[in-house]
Amino acid sequence: MKSKTIQITLVYVIISLIVAAAGHNIITKYFFEPKYSFLFLLKDAFIILTTGFIFKYILSKNENKNISVFEKLQETNQEIKESNEKYDIVAKATSDTIWDWKIPEDSINWNKGIESVFGYKPEEVGKTSKWWFDKIHPEDSIRMSIKLYSFIEQKTEKWQDQYRFRCADGTYKYVLDRGFLLKDENGRAIRMIGAIQDITKQKEEEQRLKLLETVITQSKDSILITEANSVDRKIPRIVYVNPAFSQMSGYRSNEIIGKSANIFKGPKSDSEELKKLLRAIKNEEECVIETITYTKTQEEYWVRFAMIPIFNNEDIITHWISIQRDITDEKKLETEKEHLIRELTQNNKDLKQFSYITSHNLRAPLSNLIGLLNLIEDIPIEDEELKEILAGFTKSTHLLNETINDLVKVIIIKDNPSMQKEEVSLKEVFENVFSQLSFQIELHKPIIKLKFDKVPLLNTNKAYIESILLNLLTNSIKYKSENRKLKISIVADQIDNQAVLTFKDNGIGIDLERNRDKVFGLYQRFHNYPDSKGLGLYLVKSQVETMGGTISIDSEVNKGTTFTITFKN
Repeated sequence: MKSKTIQITLVYVIISLIVAAAGHNIITKYFFEPKYSFLFLLKDAFIILTTGFIFKYILSKNENKNISVFEKLQETNQEIKESNEKYDIVAKATSDTIWDWKIPEDSINWNKGIESVFGYKPEEVGKTSKWWFDKIHPEDSIRMSIKLYSFIEQKTEKWQDQYRFRCADGTYKYVLDRGFLLKDENGRAIRMIGAIQDITKQKEEEQRLKLLETVITQSKDSILITEANSVDRKIPRIVYVNPAFSQMSGYRSNEIIGKSANIFKGPKSDSEELKKLLRAIKNEEECVIETITYTKTQEEYWVRFAMIPIFNNEDIITHWISIQRDITDEKKLETEKEHLIRELTQNNKDLKQFSYITSHNLRAPLSNLIGLLNLIEDIPIEDEELKEILAGFTKSTHLLNETINDLVKVIIIKDNPSMQKEEVSLKEVFENVFSQLSFQIELHKPIIKLKFDKVPLLNTNKAYIESILLNLLTNSIKYKSENRKLKISIVADQIDNQAVLTFKDNGIGIDLERNRDKVFGLYQRFHNYPDSKGLGLYLVKSQVETMGGTISIDSEVNKGTTFTITFKN
């Protein structure tokens, strides 16, 4: 810069000397005598040199001033640059969206946060406050606008508010908006700079905590929160209790906070359960115990006491949450239930014993009666009335024998719920059943259709399946219709992993509207047949269920009956 000043001064002096010399020649030629020309030239040169020094001095002064201004300008620019860099770093670090609102012109500028936080592209962002206010949730817009303009009118410097701001995808985020107001020398608001912070997660967490607080305060269970560590082998001190606890124990919160839950221990409290609880606290493990505890007035009650440890992010225990429930009524019911079970078990044993004794004691005289009746058959009896009496007596004796045999079967099934299973051929089973009913089949000549090709073998108990089919076939013959030929269809089918056995006849049927709930009951009769015992279908259902199967019935009066038996095969 200094060399430039010297250059300008030299140019000025040289040009001035040239002009002075030229002017001197002209003046000498036309106006003055030559003898004085040299003096005038020296004078002009002196003046030029003097003014050159003055000019150089002035230029140097201006140059120094300009250098000072330039350096200050550079410093200012550097400060602005550093400030902007800090501003950008802070904006990135805080993820804030910065806005700058020039109030008189209603011009607003946004930083890159409007894109990164809310998803708006630069061309989508408006330049006025209207665009800003349009993005505020309708439920928050009026309240926020009134609060903001009231703040501007009052000329308070700092302002903040919470509202919901619409994102580019149409969703809303909760934001905390904070602004700083700038005023001119007359106190008029001219500019406002603010930062919008996304607090959606904080709001959601706040709402979740409020919900949890509501759950705790409204819970019917007693909830305690205690400190993390216990002292002197006691349950840690209580820091919070919910209203249900006060209602259950009789202690108000200010009476119990700061004390250990050991104060609920009493003479009938289970010491082993309490030791179990203390071990869990020592090992920082969840624990549930049941014990007798005491209210403020020393009334005892049963409580189910759970202790759950709460850990922080560093996996260090900070508190225990205890959930307590009054189970006094449950314990009473449990005691009554145990007492009832014992009574029922004993009654069941007594009934079984009675059944065994009855069946055993009846078998001997019944066998004697059958033997005597067999002897009487060989004696010729001419009295017709006596013959009829003996025939009725014989029939009743055999019916009683069948009934006792069926009852014994039922007792055996109920007393032995598990039984051996094997691969059984359905064809062989029906051959055995038909041989036992050969007389009835020959007498009534029913049309019997069998189809076992899809399930030739069945994994079941052979004796049970024979008994089931024998009972069903006997019932079909016994309750056949007198108006049509008896038709019986027995089909076995495989559906997934189940064998389905369908037994269908066209007999007199059963009125299911009246008797559906009683079909498989004990001693249930649906027809006025003298030899009907009401045991057959009960026995069938018991045997089917013992084998893990199910049985259902579909019947219509004077049309027939269908039994569907399902087994896992």
